[in-house]
Amino acid sequence: MGVEQHFLSEDERGFAGFFPEHAKLEQIATGLVWAEGPVWLNDIQELRFSDIPNNRMMTWSETKGARVFRQPSQRANGHTLDGDGAMVSCEHGGRCVSRTGTDGAYEVLATHWQGKRLNSPNDVVVKSDGSIWFTDPPYGIISDYEGIRADREIDGNNVYRIDPDARAVELVADDFDRPNGLAFSPDESVLYIADSGRAGGFGFGFDDTRPHHVRALDVVDGRKLGKSRVVAVIDIVPDGLRVDTEGLLWISAADGVHCYTPAGERLGRVLVPEVVANLTFGGPSKSRLFITATSSVYAVETRRQGVQAP
Repeated sequence: MGVEQHFLSEDERGFAGFFPEHAKLEQIATGLVWAEGPVWLNDIQELRFSDIPNNRMMTWSETKGARVFRQPSQRANGHTLDGDGAMVSCEHGGRCVSRTGTDGAYEVLATHWQGKRLNSPNDVVVKSDGSIWFTDPPYGIISDYEGIRADREIDGNNVYRIDPDARAVELVADDFDRPNGLAFSPDESVLYIADSGRAGGFGFGFDDTRPHHVRALDVVDGRKLGKSRVVAVIDIVPDGLRVDTEGLLWISAADGVHCYTPAGERLGRVLVPEVVANLTFGGPSKSRLFITATSSVYAVETRRQGVQAP
């Protein structure tokens, strides 16, 4: 399967140069409803991703193609890996953060903060010290499309940290509208967080008065967030994001993937023929860009390498 590729270069460095000369955007899986949360498992050379409305988690490999990994999946959304190679997941249906070990063992890591039920954990990253950082917007409780409609118990949509030793859930940011994708800079001195407030949620349309940007927040003492600045304003709403080894930001949006410098300069876009949700780097050289987009998953080879899990 293949589709025509499009690169829009917007700087003198030449965004198209980030890709091999004959690179093509390839559709590697389809038949999904809303594909999300891709994560690359290097040890077994497989991509896992969510198909949220179908309440299933999928896996894909070059040799076996796409197949169901887990169903039901508690309408899982974002995934990452911890230092042991286990998959850490955000579950809309379970309103929790969970962990699936390399042996398949499953455990719930977090369901509440200060005695109140989480909204619907959305996306997650693991820091090199083993702490787990995740966003908690309400997308999984405002309708039955991506989760289970329910009343919120927490006022606000926050960002949290799970302490690696005490397993306590700690609030690290409470000034976001709808925090979404997140990723650390290569040296972990900055945490980038997308705010998709402009997207009211499935069936709710757009609200131009609300945020649609990515912020960079200084990481203080390895466990708190400090000074914040906007590094990218995405008119059609940012969702997921990843950082490559040279510190460039790769941000998913409805039209494709936008690439920004940490200083806020947009270098270019990879346009995708379906509405894009999320992305990750993977493949044998960690240079293949995998993109989840509505009913399909796409891939394109790059000359960049993504920052991998610790």
